[in-house]
Amino acid sequence: MTIAADLALALDPVRLAEHCGITPDAWQARLLRSRARQAILLCSRQSGKSTVAAVLAVHAALYEPGALVLLLSPSLRQSQELFRKAMGIYAGVGRPVPAEVESRLSLELGTSSRIVSLPGRETTIRGFSGVHLLVVDEAARVPDELYQAVRPMLAVSGGRIVLLGTPFGKRGFFFHEWTEGTDWERVRVTAEECPRIPRDWLERERAAIGPWWYRQEYMCEFVETQDQVFRYDEVMGALDASITPLFGGVGG
Repeated sequence: MTIAADLALALDPVRLAEHCGITPDAWQARLLRSRARQAILLCSRQSGKSTVAAVLAVHAALYEPGALVLLLSPSLRQSQELFRKAMGIYAGVGRPVPAEVESRLSLELGTSSRIVSLPGRETTIRGFSGVHLLVVDEAARVPDELYQAVRPMLAVSGGRIVLLGTPFGKRGFFFHEWTEGTDWERVRVTAEECPRIPRDWLERERAAIGPWWYRQEYMCEFVETQDQVFRYDEVMGALDASITPLFGGVGG
């Protein structure tokens, strides 16, 4: 690769994706070029959210010397899948920076940049600091306490966090950040907006899995959980901030 070509990839992550044979959708291109410190992707299954996250991870590792990129997923299998996508991008761009250490879940480059993929257990993420990019995959299924444990990793570095996933009921930090969180760049992509998913297949899928799962998995809707006694709106409507807690509240 020539110096000019490498510079073009460094300046524009979209060019890196294209170099690997990926033609980003419009929303993917906007995200790749975004400077937002916090991004949340509410996207249908098979819409390309993991691919765009892998491009962001590899771009940061290649062109930010000493960068630490963490890929956090709920399970080991999901961690391996996301890391495999990142390694595919790294190979597709021609491995311009040689690897010093390479395993099934981590990559360390000659520039001291690292990509580390972790399953969603608090014991596996303690000790990391100075994170340049934190990607939380399938965020709706990551426990709240784990999310609260990883956020301080960005305090000193001023690193970037990207949450991606499909809804899983009106609960948890993913739902809260999408509906009430501040300073987030929000991206919502339904299956019907994805050009790679055939419409006739979606119609068959709607009939096969039923409206509740379809609205959640493909239309990116936060729907009530099936075992929920009271609707989210009913619970929130019952709260009254003017009432003094009987025992003074937390710390009272």
